Amino acid sequence: MKVVIQRVTEASVEIEEAIYSSIKNGLLVLLGISVADEKEDVDWLCKRIIGLRIFSDENGLMNLSVKDINGQILLVSQFTLYGDANKGNRPSFIQAARPEKAIPLYEYFIQQLCKNDINVYTGKFGADMKVSLTNDGPVTIIIDSKKHTNDH
Repeated sequence: MKVVIQRVTEASVEIEEAIYSSIKNGLLVLLGISVADEKEDVDWLCKRIIGLRIFSDENGLMNLSVKDINGQILLVSQFTLYGDANKGNRPSFIQAARPEKAIPLYEYFIQQLCKNDINVYTGKFGADMKVSLTNDGPVTIIIDSKKHTNDH
């Protein structure tokens, strides 16, 4: 499971020319789910996202988490995070999970984030979405659950 986390002052998802979700200060999280992912990947990543200290404290140092600042999270599924463009000009998405596997994990991801008393907003799985954001910093962090050293 891969996430691209962006610290934002605002972010929104538009579907069919209408705003579907929007947040102010917080995190835009783009989520890619692979064929090898399980609930353990979700649990580990949610803990990392909630605890990630990338917001500035009173001294301008990145010491605060999204929860510390009473921020919001906008979670958007993005299977293209598993696009492999190493060969040819057209990416292969063979490592991206099919909807029958990805949707339950995506829904579980939402549930796990919501357990942390944070306002969580989402895109719509499988929809053609327009994502807008103002990246604050810019701060962008990429985390892959398969690259951490702890056992699941």
